[in-house]
Amino acid sequence: PAGVFEIAPFDIGTRGLVDTLVKITKEDNCITVVGGGDSVAALEAFGKTKEVSYVSTGGGATLELLAGDKLPGVEAIETIQ
Repeated sequence: PAGVFEIAPFDIGTRGLVDTLVKITKEDNCITVVGGGDSVAALEAFGKTKEVSYVSTGGGATLELLAGDKLPGVEAIETIQ
């Protein structure tokens, strides 16, 4: 979030970021990823969680996965037969 999104008028920056993500998801067919508890809370506060491509409360893990790093939990699941 870009500021204290829970309190107007300080929500303007975060609301603008969320609106931009929603717009590029819909209009430009972009894949949008939002990760991290506060970022997800902002999406929920604005009622936009269903309007982006992917939402994860694990911000650090999401970044690691996008960077191509191995995640122990995912590796463990992949080994189950």
